[in-house]
Amino acid sequence: MVPGTMVPGTMVTGTMVTGAMVTGAVVISGASSGLGAALARAYAGPGMTLGLIARNAERLAAVAASGRAAGAAVEVATIDVVDQAAIEAWLGAFDRAHPVDVAIANAGVSAGPAPGEPGEQVAVTAHQVAVNLLGAAHVAAPLIPAMTVRGRGRIVFIASLAAYRGLPYSPGYSASKAGLRAYGEALRAQIEPLGVGITVVCPGFFASPMTERWQGATPGLLSTERAAKKVRRGIDRGRRRVSFPWWLALGMRLGDALPAAIGDRLLRGVRFHICAP
Repeated sequence: MVPGTMVPGTMVTGTMVTGAMVTGAVVISGASSGLGAALARAYAGPGMTLGLIARNAERLAAVAASGRAAGAAVEVATIDVVDQAAIEAWLGAFDRAHPVDVAIANAGVSAGPAPGEPGEQVAVTAHQVAVNLLGAAHVAAPLIPAMTVRGRGRIVFIASLAAYRGLPYSPGYSASKAGLRAYGEALRAQIEPLGVGITVVCPGFFASPMTERWQGATPGLLSTERAAKKVRRGIDRGRRRVSFPWWLALGMRLGDALPAAIGDRLLRGVRFHICAP
């Protein structure tokens, strides 16, 4: 938990506040663009250490430069989250040097069937599961043992409102995000008694390169900065779940609670296409 203001000298979930300065270490995957970059900017400031992970070295360097300009110490890693060995090695070294207070597993991809294609190719589904679900586990799992020993820290999983009810035309994406939500909820029940919090974030639409490839309606679309503000506020408050916009989250949850035939009929009218990256 990295609150905006605290009483000088207090310790909250491992983040030390000295005078007016908030200090702590935050790791963010998928930090080179979209929500990850916005969260990096939101957390950058004097006394903060950011560990930023992404595949695109040029964009990652630009985000790191903005963080340093804001007064944060920044370390970067140009690693694909599907590379378990590389992620584990880098995170282990980073955590030993800067004990991680908050780790945000944000890296994600989206895809779907080509227009008119029935179903989705297995390779397309497998890639989304590898990045969105296993990639998030690759970020969380190496940090949890040390966090539980310290008795503090928070892991944040960026899922999606699609985690509540599978969307037509994006079966692999829906499955990967539903799996990520279940993974985070299961971990929370296990490790929260050991002092480590879990926040599962299920956002709706916000401006990002991923959303730009979505061809269809985007109800409740937020700016990236506003979405990052909502996510950080939920993290700082120690919330177990963060979903927005609330009305769309409620609709998705109700769609899942309805008899399957009714839910299917309602969602059949939701038409969209996800363009190839």
